[in-house]
Amino acid sequence: MQFLEGIIIALRSLAANKLRSILTLIGVIIGVMTVIAVVSIISGMNRYVEAEIKSMGSTTFLIRKFGIITSSEEWFKQIKRKRLTLEDMEAIKQGCPDCWKVGAEAITWRKVKYKNQHLSNMSIAGTTANITEILDHEVYEGRIFSEFEVKHNRRVCFVGWEIKENLFPDQDPLGKDIKIGNHYFRIVGVAKKKGTFLGNNQDDFVLIPITTFEKLFARRLFLMIFVKAKDFLSMQDAMDQCRVILRARRNVDYDEPDDFAIMTSESVMDFFRQFTQLALLVMGGIASISLVVGGIVIMNIMLVSVTERTREIGIRKALGARRRNILWQFLVEAVTLALVGGIVGIITGALIAKIISSVSPLPASVELWSVVVALLVSSSVGIFFGIFPATRAARLNPIEALRYE
Repeated sequence: MQFLEGIIIALRSLAANKLRSILTLIGVIIGVMTVIAVVSIISGMNRYVEAEIKSMGSTTFLIRKFGIITSSEEWFKQIKRKRLTLEDMEAIKQGCPDCWKVGAEAITWRKVKYKNQHLSNMSIAGTTANITEILDHEVYEGRIFSEFEVKHNRRVCFVGWEIKENLFPDQDPLGKDIKIGNHYFRIVGVAKKKGTFLGNNQDDFVLIPITTFEKLFARRLFLMIFVKAKDFLSMQDAMDQCRVILRARRNVDYDEPDDFAIMTSESVMDFFRQFTQLALLVMGGIASISLVVGGIVIMNIMLVSVTERTREIGIRKALGARRRNILWQFLVEAVTLALVGGIVGIITGALIAKIISSVSPLPASVELWSVVVALLVSSSVGIFFGIFPATRAARLNPIEALRYE
């Protein structure tokens, strides 16, 4: 009964003094709202990125000149590395028994034009013919170019859905010639629509034979080599074999680190998780400041409440209320105030996360654990900052309290 009475008194106090209540709870609301909004967005991003990165496949890994760069020193070190070449790719094909599929890709950006229509800054990727067997490019119609077309530098292309939708809205693009930069290419296939990924359109690309790409767009290829292992169990062996082959070809001493990077979907995901955890810690620190400020305000308001209700406390004690009864009453009121702020913060934070998700590419996922943590933190703030006013109320002398005007 004392518990329910404390809650009712606290809610009546909030309703009777609306402006004071808002000012009292605003710190807790902002703190909890920040935590819920940030956790929701980061959790949604983690799930989305994990799904997209793992679409590369659990048995696929990437070899490239640059690894994950976390400092300027690392950047200057990696920029001096030698480029990967098509000869490196061929050496891996020949010398890696656990490598099931080996392909390569190099990327540039150009304007793509058909008659009077054009699309600017489109991703033009030079690839091997087997790239759709390694990466997540599904054929909607037509085909990918063949090994013969790659070998003989043919000017054919496999286009993303953006090309079909914008340059060929009412006609079949197969067999049509599009202009990429200053060169014409014949469309032989169209990829299935993939949509956007963190704001990046995954359908605005054109794939062309990598030999044609090297001849027309980039004499010095910044090549990425994709390798698909036979199965998950042989993936580590495949990576080790690739490492040995490339170190030998690039004359890397046994006591020197690799001058290339081997990246799996899991390693990229681990780096992304570390980044989001750091962001969460930073925002958590900011939110904790708001919670401390909110707790101090709650403590001050509860001290004011003790002063306003001094005669009430005296009457209660005169009628037989003990110290623990008064202490419990004011502590429950402080916790109730903090919990109301926490609940409002949870609702507001979830709404903000959903709004951001609806107007931007950032996904949102409200986690149950974050809601539970927010409620526990709110309660803890109420308990911690409510102890002093509740103790002060419990220690009041009943005779002096009854004389208080």
